[in-house]
Amino acid sequence: MGKIASMLGLLLTHPTEFRTLIQFYLFHEQKRDITAQQEHPTSGWDRATMRRCWEFLDMTSRSFAAVIKELDGDLARTICIYYLVLRGLDTIEDDMTIPDEIKQPLLRSFHEKTVTPGWTFTESGPNEKDRQLLVEYSAVVEEVNLLIPEYKVVILDICTKMQNGMADYAHKAATTSLVYLDTVAEYDLYCHYVAGLVGEGLTRIWSASGKEAPWLCEELELANSMGLLLQKTNIIRDFREDVEERRFFWPKEIWAKYGFEEMKDLYEKSDIEHATWIQSGMILDALRHACDALDYLRLLKTQSVFVFCAVPVCMAMATLALCFMNPEMFQRNIKIRKAEAARLIMQATNPREVALIFREYARKIHEKANPQDPNFLRVSVMCCKIEQWYEQNYPSFVILGQNGVTYDLSDKRTVVARVEEKRAEQKRLANSAPSEPEMFPWELATYVAGAFVLVLGLCAGVVYIVLKVYGDE
Repeated sequence: MGKIASMLGLLLTHPTEFRTLIQFYLFHEQKRDITAQQEHPTSGWDRATMRRCWEFLDMTSRSFAAVIKELDGDLARTICIYYLVLRGLDTIEDDMTIPDEIKQPLLRSFHEKTVTPGWTFTESGPNEKDRQLLVEYSAVVEEVNLLIPEYKVVILDICTKMQNGMADYAHKAATTSLVYLDTVAEYDLYCHYVAGLVGEGLTRIWSASGKEAPWLCEELELANSMGLLLQKTNIIRDFREDVEERRFFWPKEIWAKYGFEEMKDLYEKSDIEHATWIQSGMILDALRHACDALDYLRLLKTQSVFVFCAVPVCMAMATLALCFMNPEMFQRNIKIRKAEAARLIMQATNPREVALIFREYARKIHEKANPQDPNFLRVSVMCCKIEQWYEQNYPSFVILGQNGVTYDLSDKRTVVARVEEKRAEQKRLANSAPSEPEMFPWELATYVAGAFVLVLGLCAGVVYIVLKVYGDE
């Protein structure tokens, strides 16, 4: 009843969003049902431990759960397990109630715990939202040990790298007064440990599955950028919640300006102008990964893998546009509306559409940019880079329709394109015109030999005549 009332209210207040949601519910079909009998061999739904893992996935992340379940074959089950392993590790790292002397060995040996049958952890804080995952972690352990070696090696390797990075930062925060990240370089490294490595692991799994090119696993810089774009977006959006929980991820290099001494000063001092300038600096830093994300998506050839990667980064761009120059972000956790999320899910189906989405939100960010902001020019340049990427790869004056390729007559580039097409056509016709057949090598040799004999004969004749005329004298 409550859902019907909310939909009716949406119809009256936001009719366009109401239409989008209706279209989504009616026409966006679920690509795969992991509970179906024929899916059991790859989804693992016939095993109680795997069913519990799917339940944990729904409990920890509804947004990721939807796209994970639509991955092809055993990828869905593998990525589900991969996500839960890293979620368990992250839960321990985030739990401020665990003393450092317990947290350190626990973090640094988590890859071993993940393959130890029956291992669980019951000492998480009572308010930790994902503590139940660790209480029943033995189900995850059992499923990890059932994975094929190619997947298992990747998951444990990423877990090892991530746990050591997390342990270093947790120890630094617990044993020193340095609870903040000082520089953007430190911020990038932290985000690499908690998200960039996730992108690396996913990329290696795509290649190991055979559904993507074997060389894709070498594109680690692009994979890292994908992870950093998502992680930095979450850190920006969750500012208020993190500060209240004493989790400080924004680097001092960006926020420690204009008289702010603590991160909470950004909302307590009521200095909205300077706070939004700092906010734009954080969003500018996140946007520098956007073009790399688009490059990465262009490399993917499997539709389910592409959608899995494309939908979150499109929502990240929408979230950045929502947060940009928005003081509400300092007061509460803001999110994009459901209708906008539904539209992005329906639209993010190929690289060109995703590039259009990026361009749309880059333009929105540029529209809201304040010329008084010290970051104004750099934000403008970054938005233009996204625009340039789109134009370079998918020129906007080229129109793809049912009748083939046409051009936008109002765009000056159409004249250049037509001149180039005419020039190419003339070259093609010139190359296809009939021409005299080329001589074979033996024919050429015959002509050369004949010319040589002729010249030799003429020389001999001249010598004979000279001797005949002047020989008697």
